Amino acid sequence: MADSFVPAWLPMAIGSFPQPEPQAAWDLVLKYTPVVPVWPQLPRRSFLENMYVQYSEAFPGVVVDLASEKIYIDRSQNLDRDLERLYVAYLQSEVEFGALSPRYAAGLHHLLNQPDLLSSANSGPAAIKGQVTGPVSWGLSVVDQNRRPVLYDDILADAIAKHLRLKATWQEAKLKPYAPHTIMFVDEPYMSSFGSGFISLSRDQVLTLLQEVFDGISGLKGVHCCGNTDWSVLLETSVNILNLDAFEYAESLALYPEAVNAFLERGGIIAWGIVPAGPACEGQTAESLTERLVKAIDLLVAKGVPAERLLTAGLVTPSCGTGSLDPPLAEKVVSLTAGVSALMRARYVPTSNASAS
Repeated sequence: MADSFVPAWLPMAIGSFPQPEPQAAWDLVLKYTPVVPVWPQLPRRSFLENMYVQYSEAFPGVVVDLASEKIYIDRSQNLDRDLERLYVAYLQSEVEFGALSPRYAAGLHHLLNQPDLLSSANSGPAAIKGQVTGPVSWGLSVVDQNRRPVLYDDILADAIAKHLRLKATWQEAKLKPYAPHTIMFVDEPYMSSFGSGFISLSRDQVLTLLQEVFDGISGLKGVHCCGNTDWSVLLETSVNILNLDAFEYAESLALYPEAVNAFLERGGIIAWGIVPAGPACEGQTAESLTERLVKAIDLLVAKGVPAERLLTAGLVTPSCGTGSLDPPLAEKVVSLTAGVSALMRARYVPTSNASAS
């Protein structure tokens, strides 16, 4: 599937939007990113759409306190029965165990309840994107009743990866009817702390957790990290699309030219988050961001990564989701994303590929 998807510098959003209602968010998605739409996460609609709560349904011992907007795992109760249910679902590939209910994912169910929602998007999307919070970030953000991150419990850490794998598998199955390709992102903001004194995880542990989730995805597998990290770790997995904050951290990716080159050689795609998802975008234009993106690419070329590979394997995205922004600023972010895409496509995409994408 990765070989047949042509990225062609298409624009793509990350996931979260500030609109409280699904249709308003979908209007933005279809206006600016119709060829690779994403179902919108709506954290302002409900705490249930917080990126850590959203994928918590059915996890053993989970407690979601809506009044105080807290989530934790109650380890004081016996979790054996719930853990057994999770492992049986995993071993028997019971995909429905990973279902996201409408209260937790209104943007997704808005699509599922309106099968023709995407039909007005030109000739239909080339791919459709979903997302799930990654096991490292989920396990470090969600704590037990003693405020200890549950990722540091070996049993629960393994359960987290299997639980999120089922969430990704279910979601991908629901999205497949809507486009020739599915793209499932694993969002890992906490990977920006990997290797620091704040995270006590080995490289092998991170790889095992991530690969467990990736193995449940049959289509294109993406990973999103909006901070600096050891990019070679993420590129060592079976991921097809690497998404980074290229506005702030393009230089850090250039520290790993061999890993990037190997990734591109096996058909990998870089989704360049060149549009800052915040106030920094106010003084930017599509032209200024395009020049910044070209300079970021040049950093890798200077390290020996072939320019042709980089220029034929790119997508354009914001640096992160826009769920925390005011709606006008969020629209500016996705508008600039579409603008940079148009300029990059005009420069680097042959007419035949541009029209086919």
